[in-house]
Amino acid sequence: MDFNMKKLASDAGVFFSRAVQFTEEKLGQAEKTELDAHFENLLAKADCTKNWTEKILHQTEVLLQPNPSVRVEEFLYEKLDRKVPSRVTNGELLAQYMVEAANDFGPGTPYGKTLLKVGETQKCLGGAERDFMHSASINFLNPLRNFLEGDWRTITKERRILENRRLDLDACKARLKKAKAAEAKASAEHELRVAQTEFDRQAELTRLLLEGISSTHVNHLRCLHEFVESQATYYAQGYQYMLDLQKQLGRFPGTFVGNAESTSPPPATTSPTTVPATIPVVPTVGRAPNSATAVEGALNLNDVKPPASGTRKARVLYDYEAADSSELALLADEMITVYSLPGMDPDWLIGERGNQKGKVPVTYLELLS
Repeated sequence: MDFNMKKLASDAGVFFSRAVQFTEEKLGQAEKTELDAHFENLLAKADCTKNWTEKILHQTEVLLQPNPSVRVEEFLYEKLDRKVPSRVTNGELLAQYMVEAANDFGPGTPYGKTLLKVGETQKCLGGAERDFMHSASINFLNPLRNFLEGDWRTITKERRILENRRLDLDACKARLKKAKAAEAKASAEHELRVAQTEFDRQAELTRLLLEGISSTHVNHLRCLHEFVESQATYYAQGYQYMLDLQKQLGRFPGTFVGNAESTSPPPATTSPTTVPATIPVVPTVGRAPNSATAVEGALNLNDVKPPASGTRKARVLYDYEAADSSELALLADEMITVYSLPGMDPDWLIGERGNQKGKVPVTYLELLS
């Protein structure tokens, strides 16, 4: 390998000169050319942008993929310029397990039927999550990465060159002060002019790059809006999926929907206290007390009368769409009157609202004292 010894010696001399200048500045034994206040503000703004962009990028990656080992694997695939293998989301995996469990337990059983319905919803949620992750990666993460790996690296490189030009300039100033002979002064003045020109040129180039940080903020603002839009769409889809699932489960006999009060708290105003209560039962002659099918199949709403012992008031927690003419459609927060019939499924009651009457699911109600 051929070496240019003269260039090598020259580069070594420049490096040594910069090292001496830097050391003397740190020890307070040499003057340092200061940048103007506007330039310093641009440097501070650039550093702040870089630091916060790194933090936001990292935390967004954690939000989209909480598993650190998967993040490392995806990073390696990206660096090797290989396609990241497709993975099922947690929701899709849960859906798969629920469907398999339902088939084992029996899809016709109440538990198996419910598992199938919930599994279908989890699959939809997993698909929505996948779409959100893809959209956020393209519209938000990629622009942040491009800034850090592109523009910021260029800015860092030019700042490093500018610092070297400043050290060269200050070293030339120091040599000019120490020069005694006329010839030495003339040589030092020439070197100083050259160093000053190179420093000014590099300072202007670095200034232009730093002023471009404002455009970076504008671009990142647009990307942030797109991220919020995709996240809002994702959560809206999830809410709608769960709302539909809740309505479907409410129509399944024997299905437990959950603690309604935890997801739909009563209004802030004073309301009656909810207490365990026995629903008044209408006496019915000639029917087997444990035959729910017979009672509901022979139910004639026009013949059903409220019991003489009284009725209960209930507040509706969720909207409910009647599945057939024997059921009563409900609107959230409305008040209805309820009571039970002998042999009815314990998850259903008879509800009355004005002249309207029909079966209503217990899990959609808050019984009041």
